[in-house]
Amino acid sequence: MPTDLEIARTAHLRPIAEIAARLSIGPDAIEPYGRFKAKIGFEAVRAAEARPEGALVLVTGISPTPAGEGKTTTTVGLGDALNRIGTRAAICLREPSLGPSFGQKGGATGGGRAQVVPMDEINLHFTGDFHAITAANNLLAAMLDNHVYWGNALGIDIRRVAHRRALDMNDRALRAIVNGLGGAANGAPREDGFDITVASEVMAVFCLARDLSDLQARLGRMIVAETRERRAITARDLKADGAMAVLLRDALQPNLVQTLEGSPALVHGGPFANIAHGCNSVIATRLALRLAEVVVTEAGFGADLGAEKFLDIKCRSAGRRPAASVVVATVRALKMQGGVARADLGREDAAAVARGMVNLA
Repeated sequence: MPTDLEIARTAHLRPIAEIAARLSIGPDAIEPYGRFKAKIGFEAVRAAEARPEGALVLVTGISPTPAGEGKTTTTVGLGDALNRIGTRAAICLREPSLGPSFGQKGGATGGGRAQVVPMDEINLHFTGDFHAITAANNLLAAMLDNHVYWGNALGIDIRRVAHRRALDMNDRALRAIVNGLGGAANGAPREDGFDITVASEVMAVFCLARDLSDLQARLGRMIVAETRERRAITARDLKADGAMAVLLRDALQPNLVQTLEGSPALVHGGPFANIAHGCNSVIATRLALRLAEVVVTEAGFGADLGAEKFLDIKCRSAGRRPAASVVVATVRALKMQGGVARADLGREDAAAVARGMVNLA
C-alpha cells in the first residue's frame, strides 16, 4: 500500500488559478506561491462580503488517543464527497506546525486519498505564515527588553513578564532560560523561555482577527508584563502593536490550496487546542462561507476541548454558528478508550469497543 507521501507526490494537481475559479475568484485576486499555492488578497476578501453565506459544518471527535481519530481525513473526505454530488463545498483547516510534523504526531494534511496538497510543502514552510507570527512575537519580546534597558519608563517588573519568546519547533532546552547575560550591554538578566509558535498568544490573536485593523487592536490589548504595583502593561503601551501588524499583514491573507480531488481548501492559522482555541482563522472561515454553499471545518482535539472552544470562542468572535456537526469515532480509537494497548489495536475486541463507547455519550 502506498504511503500518504507517495500518494500525494504522484497526484495530478490543478493550477491554483483553476481552484480559485471554482470559488469565483479571478486570477488577479490571488497571489500565487508557485503553481499550487496562493494567498487570497484582501480586496477579494472585502468583495466577498456582499455575497450570501453558505452552511458551516464542524468536524470534531471523541477523546483523543495516540492512535488518532482522523478528523482532518474526515473533513477532507466530506468536502470531496459534497463536491462530487454537485454541492459547491470548501474546506477550512489549520496550518501544520513544524513541532508535531517533526515529532511523534507527524503532519496535518489528512491521509490516504483524503489529503490537502501539496502535502510536503504545507507541512513544512508553506507560505511562511508561521515564520511571520514567530517574528511578530519575538519583536514584541525584544521591544519589551529594550524598553527596560533604556530606562524602563513604564516601570516594568522584570519578575512579572508574561510574554515569552517563540519558536515553531520542539526544543525542551529552551522552555526555561535566563536571558540578558554577558554584561550590562546585553540588558538585565531575567528568567524567560520559549513557547512553540502555535501556543503563542500572537497565534491565537491572529486567528480571531477579522481584518488587519482588528488584528492590530487585538495585538495592542495583549498583556505582556506587570509593574511592581501589579498594573498591566500591554503591547500598545510599548508601541509594538503597529510594527507587529505590519509583520503579519501578508500572513493574514488566507491561503488557498486543494485536495487530491481538486476541492478548494483554505488552510490558514493553527493555534493548539489545548493552549488556545484550536481552530483555523476567522478571516478564512468567513471568506469560505461567502464563496461556497457548504464549508467543512474542524476543531482540534476532542469535542470536550476543540469543539467546545470552537463554539464558545470562535463562533462568538466570528458571529457564526455551525449548521451541523460530525463526530469522528473510529473502532481503533474506541478500543483504545476501552483499555486496549496501542500494540494490540489490530486485534478484534468487541468488548473493548463497547467499553470505549462511553466517550460517545
